[in-house]
Amino acid sequence: MKKPRLLFILYLQRFLTALRFMTVIPVGWRAEDDSEHFHSCHLFFSLIGVLVGAIGWLLTQVFLLFFPQQVVVVIALIYLAFISGCLHLDGLSDSADGLLCARPREKALEIMKDSRVGAMGVVVVFFVLLAKYAALCSVDAKSLALAIFFMPVIGRLSILITMATQKYGRPEGGLGSHFYAENSSTIALTSSIIVCLLLGLLSPKHLPFLIVFLVMALFLFNKWCKARLGGATGDTLGAICEIGEAVTAISFSASLTFL
Repeated sequence: MKKPRLLFILYLQRFLTALRFMTVIPVGWRAEDDSEHFHSCHLFFSLIGVLVGAIGWLLTQVFLLFFPQQVVVVIALIYLAFISGCLHLDGLSDSADGLLCARPREKALEIMKDSRVGAMGVVVVFFVLLAKYAALCSVDAKSLALAIFFMPVIGRLSILITMATQKYGRPEGGLGSHFYAENSSTIALTSSIIVCLLLGLLSPKHLPFLIVFLVMALFLFNKWCKARLGGATGDTLGAICEIGEAVTAISFSASLTFL
């Protein structure tokens, strides 16, 4: 009896480590031990995405009873940004400043570590949010809640796929490197299959569009990061989460055009 209980506590700690890192949900139990579980908590990244998405789905359904769809979309985007403490938007902004500067790799990595936001970062964040807003406003009300549900799920899955396919780009390491582990490929593959089954069950018509658009986005962005930075960083992992969310919204919108 003792061993299953200890195993349960171990996995609960890993889940809570992922929850504290990827959201602002205040759970303080054993937070002091988080550093011991960084390398293994990515097992729960997709589950955190499902939790965030489920709350977003519920909020969307409730607010649609009182407000027009455009207002609900704004509320949903605010929720998705702030539930993670704007962590991924910050990564998107820093990545834009580094990737779009005309500087050598070392200087680009240095720029990305700077806490100040540059013009490129502001512009890219604006256009990514605009893309999400436009895409979500174009879907029908019945599909909106599902799109909000899957956006954080696909965003966190995009992080796992990137970790499985890209080495860490900073030679000195960084916060993002703590989440890399030998089983990253297995977790990414398993999570991908589960998410595809979930999407196929809840909204099969969107599945082919999402697979095509997401594969293209991940391939192009990660190839760019590899050529420019030598691999992924904590900032680009945050950026790919935002890109994954935007691609999800666009995929739901595109399906209306072709179906």
